[in-house]
Amino acid sequence: MALLEILQLPDERLKQVSEPVEVFDDELRAFIADLEETRLNGPAAVGIAAPQVGMFKRVVIIDCSTTRKPVPNHGYMVLVNPEITKWDGFEKGREGCLSVPDYTGNVIRATKITLSAKDPYGEPLQFDMEGYEARAAQHEIDHLDGMLFVDRVVSRRTDLFKRKVYQDGGTGKKS
Repeated sequence: MALLEILQLPDERLKQVSEPVEVFDDELRAFIADLEETRLNGPAAVGIAAPQVGMFKRVVIIDCSTTRKPVPNHGYMVLVNPEITKWDGFEKGREGCLSVPDYTGNVIRATKITLSAKDPYGEPLQFDMEGYEARAAQHEIDHLDGMLFVDRVVSRRTDLFKRKVYQDGGTGKKS
């Protein structure tokens, strides 16, 4: 496994639309393992999308199980070719992103979604999601369509915030 470089704004590649995965093979699963290692290395990252590391395929990883807002969630998920098939409700909430490390912002998202996808072996998946997990899924799927949360903030003047930088207890790692 390997840590992959995370593309950051203003890198224009983050605006690129990703292609569907058509081949479900060991190469795809090895990439997913590297993507997960990269997510785990990020500061409190609950999700990551393939385009964030320069791979323009429709792959996302989401894991809300260890967040402060875990109710309810499906735990660790690898979603290949995810598609939101149903939206319900809306709510404004704060988001951050590995590709926009210096800012967080308020974004309006659906509160409940139904999502279909495939697993890394090509088997079909379907999830009903709500709350924080639904928000995380929408955020990651936006990456597949070349969108960042900063593209969705209502007002950059009132809804975009400079991120605080914290030192991690003696390691010197910023988060």
